[in-house]
Amino acid sequence: MARPRTPLLSRERIVACALALVDAEGLPAVTTRRLATELGVRGPSLYNHFRTMDEILDAVADTVCAQVDLSMFEDGTEWREALVAWARSYRAALAAHPHIVPFLAKGPGRRPSQLRMADAVFGAMTRAGWPKPHATHIGALMRYFVAGSALGSFALGFVDDAALYAPEYPHLAEAHRLPEHQRAVDEGAFETGLRALVDGLAARFPGTAPPA
Repeated sequence: MARPRTPLLSRERIVACALALVDAEGLPAVTTRRLATELGVRGPSLYNHFRTMDEILDAVADTVCAQVDLSMFEDGTEWREALVAWARSYRAALAAHPHIVPFLAKGPGRRPSQLRMADAVFGAMTRAGWPKPHATHIGALMRYFVAGSALGSFALGFVDDAALYAPEYPHLAEAHRLPEHQRAVDEGAFETGLRALVDGLAARFPGTAPPA
């Protein structure tokens, strides 16, 4: 039988399959047996491309972070607006794949896309005049905020049952309607918090960044 023109297995196929499983069923679904079954191969063949399951998940996480736009840190955008634009792009990438967020929360490790992102943010903040310790804190703060906002939905934390909230919780009389407005609530909360964070940084440390 002639050898197939394209290899049966590749790093790209493994990562794409793993990401689809994470999106559909969460991190516990990504096992050697499950991946091999989905790809139609034997389990050990996966390790011709990756040494461990953590390496596979690292590649999945890196694929997600590669979707984040970093151009605003390279085109001269003012630091506050650059942070806002980056945070929106970052949240969009994570919100599209929320089940990978707990794995991403471990930090960049050796993941190239996350390291490029950390480098871009830190570089932009120091170029804007922030001392290195503050630049580090800003990068960490923004990552905490964005990851937290992508991890869950405040609006979906309430149930569509008015009797559950009244009269015991009089200030939550309309809480049963929140799930109807999930996108508006969650995106509105993110935008409010994002602007508050960035404006608060500028107000708290007005002398650290040079004038425009």
